[in-house]
Amino acid sequence: MFKSVLRAILRRLYRIEIEGEAYLHQIDERMLVVSNHTSLLDAVLLYAFLPVRATFAIDTWVAGSWMGRIGRRFARLFPMDPANPLAMRGLIRHVEQGGCVVIFPEGRITVTGAMMKVYSGPGLVAVRTRTMVLPVHIEGAQYTPFSRVGGRAPRRWFPKIKLHVHPPRCLVVDPELRGRSRRLQAGRRLSELMSEMTFESQDHDRTLVDRLLEARRLVGGRHVVLEDAARTPLDYDALLTRASVLGRILAPRLPQGVPVGVMLPGSLAAATTFWALQLEGRVPAILNYTAGLQGLRAACETARLTTLITSRQFVAKARLEEVVEGLAGHVEVIYLEDVAKDIRWYQRVGGWIRAHFDTMLRTRQVADAAQPAVVLFTSGSEGMPKGVVLSHRNLGANIDQLASRIDFNIQDVALNALPLFHSFGLTAGMLLPVTSGVRTFLYPSPLHYRAVPEIAYDINATILFGTNTFLAGYARHADPYDFFSLRYVFAGAERLQESVRRTWADRFGVRVLEGYGATETSPVLAGNTPLANRPGTVGQLMPGMEARLLPVPGMDPQEGQRLLVRGPNVMMSYLLHDRPGLLVPPSAEPGPGWYDTGDIVTFDEDGFITIRGRARRFAKVAGEMVSLASVEALASQTWPEALHAAVALPDGRKGEQIVLLTTAPQADRAALKQAARAAGVPEIALPRRLQIIPRMPVLGTGKIDHQAARRLAEEAVA
Repeated sequence: MFKSVLRAILRRLYRIEIEGEAYLHQIDERMLVVSNHTSLLDAVLLYAFLPVRATFAIDTWVAGSWMGRIGRRFARLFPMDPANPLAMRGLIRHVEQGGCVVIFPEGRITVTGAMMKVYSGPGLVAVRTRTMVLPVHIEGAQYTPFSRVGGRAPRRWFPKIKLHVHPPRCLVVDPELRGRSRRLQAGRRLSELMSEMTFESQDHDRTLVDRLLEARRLVGGRHVVLEDAARTPLDYDALLTRASVLGRILAPRLPQGVPVGVMLPGSLAAATTFWALQLEGRVPAILNYTAGLQGLRAACETARLTTLITSRQFVAKARLEEVVEGLAGHVEVIYLEDVAKDIRWYQRVGGWIRAHFDTMLRTRQVADAAQPAVVLFTSGSEGMPKGVVLSHRNLGANIDQLASRIDFNIQDVALNALPLFHSFGLTAGMLLPVTSGVRTFLYPSPLHYRAVPEIAYDINATILFGTNTFLAGYARHADPYDFFSLRYVFAGAERLQESVRRTWADRFGVRVLEGYGATETSPVLAGNTPLANRPGTVGQLMPGMEARLLPVPGMDPQEGQRLLVRGPNVMMSYLLHDRPGLLVPPSAEPGPGWYDTGDIVTFDEDGFITIRGRARRFAKVAGEMVSLASVEALASQTWPEALHAAVALPDGRKGEQIVLLTTAPQADRAALKQAARAAGVPEIALPRRLQIIPRMPVLGTGKIDHQAARRLAEEAVA
């Protein structure tokens, strides 16, 4: 009777919704219910809606407090210390005797709004008792006054609360492990389960516009969300007003059924244009303006672009007049300054009205998250760039994957100097923070090594996105106090050198979290996180992803295998230059939906990935496979302040030879040979020739341009 009344009150106050309610009725006499811990309401919610009488394992301090004394009157409590492995013995005996036990593996209420440390004890209980685990994710209670997130999340007296109940499952550990090793692996498996639960509880079938509007509803329309180098902050209402006005004016000039070219730097203009096209149901194709006329023309042909949106000011500052003139014969060029001059007052008023009504903003956007959201282009570091079509579901899934592993909150300030044509810059640098209520500063160039640290200092940035090349540049020019406010620095797109990692840790006191991805995976497919970080690796796979390893001919599987992945963030399709406009879905050896990364990797026992090199970036020297990436890593250890690129060229005697290009002025083969001997690297992996160059060719994404490097190597040996 009491539980029925309590359920009715909670449903009335918090509009409780239970997803997966059928799994609640699968609870048997021996089951472990695990849940995230967002507020003091969590135990009350589970007590009210679990269909059986469960025992609640709670912290000994809480059990002795006034809350524990009240709780004892209605539920069975099992006091325990989650940090003490011996305390688990009593809980194990209790579970073995039969009964449903509810436990919060984090051991405390979250203060970040996201998952915190997961104790290994509850995982060990599940493994030792061979009990099924029922994951329950509580969403919404973190916004109540009963949470402890403080100002990191908006507060509501009665927010909507959802209980996501997932299928029961078993925790599987290596049966050969014993003692501490077994307990730690059980804890890791439970942590992975909690992360998967968080990801699976999100609705991936939302369009980007839906996500933007939900963020506005959650944090408020007056919450500042975007700013750029002009230092004009935009709140959600202003962003949506501008985007609505611009979208309605552009719509009659934009073709139906084909993407719309966008060539703009990181700025409010770029963000507004992106969201304007989303509101109108059009697909932006974001062009790499550093690719030159030939590369841009090829991209326009590949995606069958007929319209290009850009800015006169940007074209003049970037000295792209000849490029735009060369494109003008193939596409209609629309300048934002010309559009702005023609805006009438009634159009501004109409945009302001629409911006304040979600239903009006949704009238023209695509209704299906499976539809294309954006077209990006691969870097072209190893060949002709391909168009990559990413759907709303692809991008949304990657946003949810990142949010399930890393806490972002409304007190954060993200600094993104990566260009938006860079998939890392678009998804992680703009879409994720903007749809999460995080204030985001867009800067037009990552190459301004003195300006970016100053901006980070000025805006109190807490999150920074970069590549190894850019982070090394910032470190050379920054004052040690410029990055005092940073919580997270995320590095991707290229291997993070150990010297860069140490510099950021020693000089700035910041741990750089290295990730791994591809444009085809929206882009992040693996990453180190504050909860699971292993330097030298690119982290663990994102939740919801599967991996397959294929052997490489001539290579010991222990040294690396080719990585294939599948998941909701894997692209919708390719656009190929020889088949313009035709969508080519991803497919690899295991079947449709799989993406071949082309990377040679190894997994350790905890799922951390180490990249050994690209399948295309191996040299076959006298019949032995040599990773060019390992040659570059050895050079980086020897001359950490320089950039290096290893190239494989034909050789009459040994099949292929390795040529090392380096910007280290003091570099010589003798020093490299000595470093190789100290590191135990075989002599066959040493470059035959070492060529010093004044400047390393780098793409706009921060990656080394391997095609240009190969041409330089060919000239050196000619």
